[in-house]
Amino acid sequence: MKSAYQILRKPVITEKGLGVKETESTLVFEVAANATKTEIKEAVQKTFKVKVDSIRTANFVGKERRRGKFSGFRPDWKKAYVRLKEGEKMPEYAENL
Repeated sequence: MKSAYQILRKPVITEKGLGVKETESTLVFEVAANATKTEIKEAVQKTFKVKVDSIRTANFVGKERRRGKFSGFRPDWKKAYVRLKEGEKMPEYAENL
């Protein structure tokens, strides 16, 4: 069984991610590529002590990147939008931006 920290890699701190957090009470995370919605829900509830309403996930394919004559690929990754239930307190992980 994977721990919560193996499932939740890091929060996605972008303008869109912070806007969704404020307006729709939704958290955005980069998660493990093979994590299921149930595992993500349990990991968020365990880590932040909140109740989760729904989860949406999106898979992103890594792009080709070049440095001069050398080329390679960025890794594939998965993003999860985690909506909290009404009345839940939002965890603060991006205060100093």
